[in-house]
Amino acid sequence: MKLSKGVIYMLLSTFFFALMQVCVKWVPHIPAEEIIVFRCVISLGISWAFLRKAGVSVWGNNRKLLLARGTVGAVALILFFNVLQNLPLATAATLQYLSPIFTAILGIFIVKERIRAWQWVFFLISFAGVLVIEGVETNVDTLYLWLGVLSAVFAGVAYSIVRKLNVREHPLVIIFYFPLVTLPVVGVYTIFNWVQPVGWEWAMLLLVGLFTQLGQYYMTLSYQHEEISKVANLTYIGIIYALIFGFVFFGELLHFWTYLGMGLVLLGVLLNVQYKNHLTRKATMAAVNDSEEV
Repeated sequence: MKLSKGVIYMLLSTFFFALMQVCVKWVPHIPAEEIIVFRCVISLGISWAFLRKAGVSVWGNNRKLLLARGTVGAVALILFFNVLQNLPLATAATLQYLSPIFTAILGIFIVKERIRAWQWVFFLISFAGVLVIEGVETNVDTLYLWLGVLSAVFAGVAYSIVRKLNVREHPLVIIFYFPLVTLPVVGVYTIFNWVQPVGWEWAMLLLVGLFTQLGQYYMTLSYQHEEISKVANLTYIGIIYALIFGFVFFGELLHFWTYLGMGLVLLGVLLNVQYKNHLTRKATMAAVNDSEEV
């Protein structure tokens, strides 16, 4: 079966994001904030160059929302990198996939969207998975487990703000503001808590930034070449990458019930995505029928 360009690009995107997570976990003694400095510098430079080439102002038009998005995104990233360094790779990655749930819940207040009764059921399934992981996995530090959930909350806020910005800002401007806001925060911390990288650790830090940009680049290409509904679910293949990389690079083997808990988290998220796609198709068909009647 021949894969479309959009599918191939999304598979590449999830692969590079998974490699980024491996690099973060490979330098556990270097503070997460210091790692983020390297990511931000690389992202800031590349984003600025592309914006200049496109002839787009880097400052945007909705600066308060852009700054807010950058701030909550910075908190989410700092928490997530700390979680990556202290939890099994697959568990940390799974917790990050809770963000669409919080995006939907926060959407009630930020973009005035409605949540259906079935969606609350799906949310409960995902949170039940978190509770299963907490209750059975002895290798999981409860503090970092819930910090992972909190990271997903802040990521949900960031995604909700992006949705509120919608088409009012160039996508590259939104991307640019993230490292622009994050860099001063983590930079000040890093100045007073610098840990000197040694040898191959420099390569790991640089690869974090490079793999992040490649992941974002191929995700953008995927959405440009294919309908979002057809490729968005492919991001969850990242869990498979995390399971494989966690075992190969870090020898991570989890309890059976932990895998079940991870499965519940993903099941709830995927059911919610499919349900929302169903509602969108239903609304589109109703609009088409109404226009034909007119």
